[in-house]
Amino acid sequence: MDVNLETEKLVKKPVHPSQLSPNQTLNHNVRHSLLSCSISTTTVLSILLQPFQWLQMLSSQLNPSFVLGIFLVHGLSQGFSGSYFKVVSDYYWKDVQKVQPSVVQLFVGLYYIPWIIKPAWGLLTDLFPVGGYQRRPYFILAGALGTVSATVVALGGSMAVVVALGNLIGVTAAVAIASVTIDACIARNSIEIRSLAPDLQTLCGFCSSVGSLVGYSTSGFFVHHLGAQEALGLLAVPQALLIVLGFLFYETKSTIHSEKKAVHGKVGVAMRGMQETIGRPQVWKPTLYIYLSLALSISTHEGQFYWYTDPKAGPAFSQEFVGIVHALGALASVAGVLIYHKVLKDYPFRKLLFLAQLLYAASGMLDLIFMLRWNLILGIPDYLFVVMEECVSSTVGKIRWMPMVVLSTQLCPIGIEGTFFALLMCIDSLGSLSSKWGGGIVLHIFHVTRTDFTYLWSVVLIRNMLRIGTLALVFLVPNAVQSDNLLPLDVLTKNSTQSIDDES
Repeated sequence: MDVNLETEKLVKKPVHPSQLSPNQTLNHNVRHSLLSCSISTTTVLSILLQPFQWLQMLSSQLNPSFVLGIFLVHGLSQGFSGSYFKVVSDYYWKDVQKVQPSVVQLFVGLYYIPWIIKPAWGLLTDLFPVGGYQRRPYFILAGALGTVSATVVALGGSMAVVVALGNLIGVTAAVAIASVTIDACIARNSIEIRSLAPDLQTLCGFCSSVGSLVGYSTSGFFVHHLGAQEALGLLAVPQALLIVLGFLFYETKSTIHSEKKAVHGKVGVAMRGMQETIGRPQVWKPTLYIYLSLALSISTHEGQFYWYTDPKAGPAFSQEFVGIVHALGALASVAGVLIYHKVLKDYPFRKLLFLAQLLYAASGMLDLIFMLRWNLILGIPDYLFVVMEECVSSTVGKIRWMPMVVLSTQLCPIGIEGTFFALLMCIDSLGSLSSKWGGGIVLHIFHVTRTDFTYLWSVVLIRNMLRIGTLALVFLVPNAVQSDNLLPLDVLTKNSTQSIDDES
């Protein structure tokens, strides 16, 4: 009997709310509401803390100064500077130097020269340490070059086109050198901890997109209030921070002082390793696809920019609105990064790139609709339609780009990862150069000038057809998961082993 009473006290049956008194019902509802609020608050807090926990995870497995380097290089030097530079330099060539759009596209193509010679920067960072350090001195070099070039353009007053172009190329060279240096570290960490390869590219893409958001959103404001030439001087600030990064970046100092003969031997090993690796079908096929997908999508940017800002033929967008449109596109590219990271990073390369290229071709049709002003027939104002178009294009573009970069990191052998990744990015830059110059030639053929945009829609249509045609080349991409080893083990580690043998 006593046992039953104890059991009845310990195990009580749940009471239905209808059996409670009014006061008990009120207390029950209050407790239930407080519990629900507590759960909701915990869920929201957990979601808000996820990015910080993710960064903490990366910092714990990698060095915090390396994560800082990604923020400064991909976020400020590439993201902010690249987007700010794009808008301000467009206005500089249009309003200050008064150059035709087809010629500007040829000039913009020259910006890619420092990126095309990225293997040279890669060889320097991999094989020619300064004071025992491989990476830190090159951050300082990049920062100094970019700071001086941006300052000269801003304070140089009226200058010849060649001088201005040379200094603007100097700014892009600074970004390229810093990019090669941090990408060498990213490639090495992606090889050593393959499970983090998509996470590292997600971090790079996120920093780049946020930096672009800030750069685009402020570019129109500074052009309007300072003028295009003076606004270029602000590019000196993020470049100067690269000098600071060079002193803060953690790197083990090498105590080995290689003689000239040993250095030449290392260069020979690196060149042979690059030649052997690029000759593998697992490497040259996807590399060829990446190049062709970039080159065949000819750029029409300068023609569209001149049309956007033309007061007669185009919608006559203001400087501030152009910056805002690009800023919203950068914000949309953050969404593209998140979509890739949350949904697409486990998809096979071939399937994902086919889907991304298909969406890329479809998004290009929005430009054609805008050029023909069909948006007005549909009752959509210009300002609203161009924002929609920019957001869709930026999101799709980022989804298309992310797996290409992850694929490139997975093709790099250990020992020459910086040089080889720079070679792959050089091929990408050649694709972008081909896109710019190809677009400039087509703009010239169709006689698209500063004031004549009659056949601009035809150029955009040709570009879209080429994007669709690229779908036939996706078979060149491996049908492998993004975390798989794409290189045979002997190729992956051969150059690392040869480097050790050479030093011993």
